[in-house]
Amino acid sequence: MIGLFNDCFPPIMDGVSLTMQNYAFWLHKKTQNVCVVTPKNPEAEDCTGYPVFRYSSAPIPMRKPYRLGFPGIDWPFQLKLSRLSFELAHAHCPFSSGKLAVQIARSQNIPLIATFHSKYRTDMERIISNKYLVDLLIKKIVRFYEMADEVWIPQASVEETLREYGYKGKVEVVNNGSDLTLDASSALLRIETRRRLGIREGESMFLFVGQHIWEKNIGFILDSLALIRDLPFQMFFVGSGYAYQEMVDRVAERNLSHKIHFLGNVADRNVLKSYYTAADLFLFPSLYDNAPLVVREAAGLHTPSLLLRDATCADEIVDNYNGFLSEHSVDFFADRLQELMMNPKLVGDVGLRASSTIVRSWEDIADEVYDRYQRLIHKSRYNSPRCFTGGVMYERV
Repeated sequence: MIGLFNDCFPPIMDGVSLTMQNYAFWLHKKTQNVCVVTPKNPEAEDCTGYPVFRYSSAPIPMRKPYRLGFPGIDWPFQLKLSRLSFELAHAHCPFSSGKLAVQIARSQNIPLIATFHSKYRTDMERIISNKYLVDLLIKKIVRFYEMADEVWIPQASVEETLREYGYKGKVEVVNNGSDLTLDASSALLRIETRRRLGIREGESMFLFVGQHIWEKNIGFILDSLALIRDLPFQMFFVGSGYAYQEMVDRVAERNLSHKIHFLGNVADRNVLKSYYTAADLFLFPSLYDNAPLVVREAAGLHTPSLLLRDATCADEIVDNYNGFLSEHSVDFFADRLQELMMNPKLVGDVGLRASSTIVRSWEDIADEVYDRYQRLIHKSRYNSPRCFTGGVMYERV
């Protein structure tokens, strides 16, 4: 059994959760030999073909809908897990599920993979004012990755963040994918969605999909749009988060509610696809994200993104070729939006190239992942009981 471990999974919808979901779906389809291990969620309905093992959890204050897991005190869960035989454990975060993956890897003498997805320091600094404590927690996170047989990152630029945290071991780049692509009905879908959303002839539609948290620089989007308020555009935000109400209030205070709209969480992938398809530009000026799935999802539907130059998430973007870049300035960003609104042909050409240069299907990614799993499993079976892992030597038990 291949075990996929993460602290969130649908119905919580973020980039890491969707990555896990697509790993599980395609690996199950190809191998019938995968399971997911994650905290319990009262809204979860695990109607999947593969098993999902959930353990006790509680809501995390100020981080709705995320939950804090307690696998160690959930005895029924522990009993179920003890009956499973794993070939490999793949942890997608360093917290409760990641620690559980380490325990299983050591107890069953199997390889452990850990993927570094998120900028944990940024999350911690928002809620912890003590820099010494944040540094201590980052050191613990680095020690977690040092215990893995392989550390994966979703794109090359993410390595810089991991090095800044203090990790010195080897990393492997394994890209993320997208399950959203154009089909024969997409042209009609675009027309119908724009009509439903009230997009008039000659108006541009801008889109943001993701958590509504200030770390993603969403205030920057609002400030930029305020500078071009007299131009013909409509902006749509999809998602939720602690900053949602403040965003709504800011829009109302600036008398922009007729141009900036909030659609809430969209769990239905077909509905989300309709928004990507209808949009002219995807706005993502985040300095927080590493390798956001949403940029790839938009590209898969020929919608190019406008990002900030030198941002980690802009690593694969070549300005005016497969996306657009702006300086980290509200004025520059607003000017870029105005420029692109006046050049729809450029936007269309760039969207087309984005779909062919930065998007791979999740099925294709799963093939690569499974090959990597098999090589590591095969290698592990011939290892001696005493081995080196991420630069740290330990005794397998």
